[in-house]
Formats: sequence, C-alpha cells, structure tokens
Amino acid sequence: IQISYLGFKTFTLYNVVVSSGNENTFTIELEEEISTLSEVVVKGTNRTVKAASIETPLSIQRVTTEEIRSNPGGNFDISKVIQTLPGVGGGAGGGSFRNDIIIRGGAPNENVFYLDGIEVPVINHFQTQGSSGGPQGMLNVSFIEDVKLSSSAFDARYDNAISSVFQFKQKNGNPNRFQGNIRLSASELATTLEGPLSNNRQTTFLVSARRSYLQLLFQAIDLPIRPNYWDFQTKIQHQLNKKTTLTFLGIGAIDEFSFAAPKESSPEKSYILNSSPIINQWNYTTGIALKKSIAHGYYDIALSRTHFANDIIKYKDNTLKDITNLSVESAEIENKLRLNVNKSLNGWKIAYGASVQLADYSSQTFSVIREEIKDANGITVQPPVLFNFDSPLGSIVKYGAYTQIGKRFAGERLGISAGVRTDMNSFTTTGDNPLKTLAPRISFTYTLTDKWVANASIGRYYKLAPYTILGFADNNNRLVNKNAAYLSSNHYVSGLEYIPSEDIRFTLEGFYKQYGNVPISVRNGISLSNLGADFNILGNEAVTTNGKGKAYGVEFFAQKKLTDRVFGILSYTWYHSLYSGNNGIFVPSSWDNRHLLSATFGYKFKRNWELGLKFRYQGGAPYTPFDETLSRLNYISQGVGTPDYSKINSLRLSSFNSSDIRIDKKWNYKKN
Repeated sequence: IQISYLGFKTFTLYNVVVSSGNENTFTIELEEEISTLSEVVVKGTNRTVKAASIETPLSIQRVTTEEIRSNPGGNFDISKVIQTLPGVGGGAGGGSFRNDIIIRGGAPNENVFYLDGIEVPVINHFQTQGSSGGPQGMLNVSFIEDVKLSSSAFDARYDNAISSVFQFKQKNGNPNRFQGNIRLSASELATTLEGPLSNNRQTTFLVSARRSYLQLLFQAIDLPIRPNYWDFQTKIQHQLNKKTTLTFLGIGAIDEFSFAAPKESSPEKSYILNSSPIINQWNYTTGIALKKSIAHGYYDIALSRTHFANDIIKYKDNTLKDITNLSVESAEIENKLRLNVNKSLNGWKIAYGASVQLADYSSQTFSVIREEIKDANGITVQPPVLFNFDSPLGSIVKYGAYTQIGKRFAGERLGISAGVRTDMNSFTTTGDNPLKTLAPRISFTYTLTDKWVANASIGRYYKLAPYTILGFADNNNRLVNKNAAYLSSNHYVSGLEYIPSEDIRFTLEGFYKQYGNVPISVRNGISLSNLGADFNILGNEAVTTNGKGKAYGVEFFAQKKLTDRVFGILSYTWYHSLYSGNNGIFVPSSWDNRHLLSATFGYKFKRNWELGLKFRYQGGAPYTPFDETLSRLNYISQGVGTPDYSKINSLRLSSFNSSDIRIDKKWNYKKN
C-alpha cells in the first residue's frame, strides 16, 4: 500500500495481509517535504524502504507486525524476532532461551523501550531486576503495527539510552466493528479483542489477555522448574477533534517461578534445582498521552506510572525450607511526565522538550554470599559474608531536557541534525550538575546519487545506575553507592546505504563505542556490564564507577521487502567487546561473540501457502572458569559453583547455530 500527498514524502507499507476476517487498520504519519516550483526538475530517488530520518540517519531498522508473525522460530515473540537484525545478539551463550538483547556488544540493561511514546521499563516475563532480559516477551504481537530499532545516533529526546532505543508502534482499534482473535501455541493461550466504544467511531479499544501453560509442558518432560505467567494489555484512543488525540495504554504481568522434584534425577537437573531461586513478580505500566497538531508541527504530553515488584527466595538446595540463603522483597515505582514539541519551519526540523520523574525504591535484602567455614579443629578458615539491610533510599527525583535541530542543504542532498541533552537527579553526589551529563550529538547524511547515501554520526550518551545499585546499603542500613556516576558512552558510526529499487536495501556500517564510569563490583573486582543474563538481581552490591569499556565492529545488512512473492533479510556483524575491572585491564566481555549471522527467507506460493526459513549463527561467548577449591567449599550452601574472577572470561564456549522452518496455509471464507 503506497500513501502519498502533495507536500509530503511518499510512504509504502509492505507485506499487508488482506483476509475475509478481521479488518486491518493503520496509522500513517507522513514526513513534510519542501517543494519549490520555480522550475520543474525531474530526478529519480528510491527512498521508499529507507527506515531512517534526518535525526537518526543510520543504525536503524524496522520490523512490521506481519514480519513478526511469520518469523520462523519467533513464536510471536517480538524480542526473539529482533535478534535477526544486524548487531543484535541473544544472550551470552548464543543458544540461551532468554530475551537478553545484546546490541553491538553492550550489556542487556543498556536498552530503552517505548510503547506509543511512553517508556515501558519491563517488556519480559521473569525480568532480571537491574537488567532487562527474561525468557518470554510480554508484548502482544496483535497490538503492534511496527517496531523501530535505533542502535546509534539516538534522538536527544530519549534518556538512559546507551546501546539502543526500541519504539513499538501500536495499531488503533477497529472503529467500524468488533473483532478479535484467539491464538493457541505450544506454550500459551492468548485472546485479543478490538472495536469501537462510541457510535461516532471517535473512540476505539484494544484489549488482550494471555495465559501460559509452560509448567504443564515442563512437568511432562520432567524438568524441575515450573514457570507460570499471565499478561494483559490494552489501548484506548479517543479523537477529541481533528487535531487532538487522547490515548490510554496499559500493560502488566503476573509471574510465578517454582520448583518440583524430578521423577528421574540427573546432575543437570540437580544443578538447576539447587542454583535457581523461587521468583514471584508482578508489574504494570499505565499511561495517558495527549497529541495535538499545531501550526507547522505537533506536541505531545505523556504521563505514566510503572510498578515492578520482585520477590525472590532461595532455600539451601531448595528443599530445606527452614534455611534461607537469599531473600529479597523489592519494588520500583516510577511516575513520569514528558513533554515533546516538534516543528517544521522553512525546512528546519526543530524539537525540544523536558521530562521529570518521581521514583521510589524499596528493598529488604538478606543474602548469604559465603558461609563460615571451619577446619577440623573448629577454627574459622573462611569468615561468613552476608548482607542484611532494609534500603533507606525511598524517593528520588530525576529530570532532564533536550533540544534537536536539523535541516537539509545543497538541494536536499546534505542533511545535518544536531542535538544536546542533559539529565539530573536528586540522589547521587553530582546528580544536580547538568554539565556532568551534557550529551551532544550530531549526524550527517549525504545523497551521493539517487541510489547511494553516505551517513555518519558522533554522539555522547548517559545512563543513571539502576535502582538496585542506588538503593544498596550495608548491614548498618547506610547507602554506599551515593557516589555512583552516570554511565557514559561515546558512539562513532559511519556507513553507506544502497537502495537499487523501492523494495531492496543494503547497508554497511562501522562503529566504535567507548564506555566510561562503568560500575565495578567492590567484592569481585569485575565489571557489572559482564552480568545480567540470569534470574538473580543485578547491582545489589557495593560498586565503584571507575570502569571502562569499548566495542567496535562492522555490520552488513540486506533486506528485500515483499512486493510479489519473495522477501528476506540477511545480516552479518563482526565486533569485539571488552570491559575493564578494578585492575584497569581490558578483557573480552561476556557478550563478545565476535560473529553474528542471521538469514531469513520467505516465499509466498499460490493458494495462500507460504514457506519461511531462518538460520542464525553466533560465535562462542567468553566465560569464566570455576575456582574448584572455593566451589567445593561453597556448593552445599550456595548450590552453584564459585567463579574464579582472576581468570574472568578467559575461556570461550563453542559457537552456536540454529535453523528454523515454517509452513503457513491461510484459508479465507465467504462469511467472516
């Protein structure tokens, strides 16, 4: 479907499936185009499949809802589909079942997620607190119109983005009639309904609920873990008038993670049973957004609230219910208000805005890091190490402001966009100094020919430490991480883009990321950016923020959009990711897979048959060997081995690859 209007750039929708059942609804925002009619110039330009903008001219990709639905092996999980894009890894081990999104060698907590302009911190079930991954995504694919991933050159409106920004655009409910779908898969049952809420069709709704039955499957195959979850999602939109739209959205989940003794024991099952904690989580994000068209632009105001509750308990070998090694009851609450103004004046694109957040954090923590060990004579050879505190952090205020300006010159061939952002908070020692987080960025795009484009960007970005770090206290309930600085990252990116036709796109990019103020564990002396891909809590410890890191590489991307019968994506990334510990020596990070290759192919046959193929390859990830002596001493109490951090990431796993095949057949009926 191609949408065009005088004074605006043409936009094309690909892979739109039309059926006799539910109607499709799309909301299209066209970009203004300056036209001069003093003379008529005819020139070719194939920009239809370009995903970028003048603010973010490179390192950006889009995935539509149909591409998510039809992705082989994706299981309707948006986070898993994203892993087919260039520079995106799927966890340290490659074959991990978790949705730890690793962007160009960065840690999984360096990404931010926006749903219709409202930040959603939690998008996975059983999320690792202080990080972002989990085994299953929460977002319902039936709500999503498209997903936009920016892995560099972020617009200045986004705070806390170090590695990427995900923008999930939801569709609107059908204004004409009630409709819905029920999806039954190997692991869950989901129901989605939509339709009008008023006779004048000015108010629409979307609502869904999903229930898993993974615990039944894991019981059938005799695994000791029993994951169980619900999630809910809704969107209500009301058209106040032709220029003003009011949107309410909500998303939430209930997660329960328990254990049961397997019928047949094995070393692997015993290790899973002994090492994993019992997890009970619930979370929600609700928000209301007002968007109004004004002269030469629009503004939007968004007010949202997120509540994430996380209860973790681990008994000694998960069978002795009277001996607890880990007990954490914590909650994170964020209330956010954002204002963005966007204007186009005489070819200039101007954006500015501000945000303020009131956050509240609580945590009651009891954690046995290491039990006391005595020799045969009763003399202590290893003193106990434990934490027992009730975090006094309470409420903090975070606030920031930005501006971004851009314009095309030289007959629209050269585009320049520059922006600056600063963020502050009321807790950390230097948090009230706007110069400490002054984050400038500038991007260039130049159209070499009607098919070739050169792009480049330089930018600095900052991220506040997670609440688990800010709220950590010692056994005297004294907050010890008040000196934590904002994590910083400088990005240097350049690339070429080739668009030979309206449905084919090639990109080649080189990137270099330089990290500063990286949190370092006082206890272990390692970078916390090497952690976050498990079911424990990241950052619940004393840190110093004097670590460093770097990641660099090159990535290739080729995309064929569906215009007839064939569509596909090919991406390859080579990169090197390193972090330093308290000794200042750079070593490979836990995400240093070096090679990421992904190929997805689809073909639509006659009579609504469709074939999908996918191949993924990740190089072996580094890992840290166990300290055998300490592991023997601590295993009974901890249930896990003790890593030898003096040899951090000195070994490497074997490479990982997977192949998926999918066959679809659609039937259309005369009655729907």
